[in-house]
Amino acid sequence: QVQLQESGPGLVKPSQTLSLTCSVSGGSITSDYYYWTWIRQPPGKGLEWIGHIDYRGSSYVRPSLKSRTSISRDTSKNQFTLQLSAVTPEDTAVYFCARDLGGLGNADYWGQGTQVTVSS
Repeated sequence: QVQLQESGPGLVKPSQTLSLTCSVSGGSITSDYYYWTWIRQPPGKGLEWIGHIDYRGSSYVRPSLKSRTSISRDTSKNQFTLQLSAVTPEDTAVYFCARDLGGLGNADYWGQGTQVTVSS
């Protein structure tokens, strides 16, 4: 059974960098064909796909966030991380990490999500 758990600060000040970590158990982030994904849901809105890092370590971020987003991994800890710089209140959301087979947008395992609020 694969389990994912997000961790990070619940409150970030505007212009600072948000950093979240997803710890994975029950499966390796280097296993073939899996894409390890970050998704968020702003209050009152739908899910927004942020980006992923794949089993080879290659990352991809949606163009609208690319200039201030980095996704990386630590294979020794079986974790992957999201860094979002220059945050604004519009980045307030519940952030999820998930596993996607093949990078086709079909996540089969999700973390429980973590609320991040951007406020001074």
